[in-house]
Amino acid sequence: MTDVRETLDYQTFGRAVRELAQTIADDGYEPDLILSIARGGVFVAGALAYALDCKNIHLVNVEFYTGVGTTLDMPVMLAPVPDAIDFSGKKVLIADDVADTGKTLKLVHDFCLAHVAEVRSAVIYEKSHSLVECEYVWKKTDDWINFPWSTEPPVVRRDSQVLDA
Repeated sequence: MTDVRETLDYQTFGRAVRELAQTIADDGYEPDLILSIARGGVFVAGALAYALDCKNIHLVNVEFYTGVGTTLDMPVMLAPVPDAIDFSGKKVLIADDVADTGKTLKLVHDFCLAHVAEVRSAVIYEKSHSLVECEYVWKKTDDWINFPWSTEPPVVRRDSQVLDA
């Protein structure tokens, strides 16, 4: 694994998410709800929700990464898991910051699939080796991404928390 990194600052993030929202709008996709994959997807989902005028946002916590290039064997949904009945018959847009391995997106996509009218995914970055090919992608890269919300250390350090990359 190389240590080549791409840095995304907040200003570029703002432009990226607006361009991503425009792509979704130009495609004619009007989600009934946006499902955010926490934690990085929270920023993307919130910005997309405003840009697409969608007030229905849900969140799912998935644990997978334990550091730069280190993961659990499989991603795991953490409690509370959304009630799939809330998604019944809806057009869902899954939002995340990056489709890296794609395992997290696949887990959430498969969770939704049996319950929704339609499900699509939107990410800022997608890597070439991702298991999931997202419908909406701002940029493709195979570099590690330094996101503006995760490059600074936490203000407080909790012993029980896994450190981000």
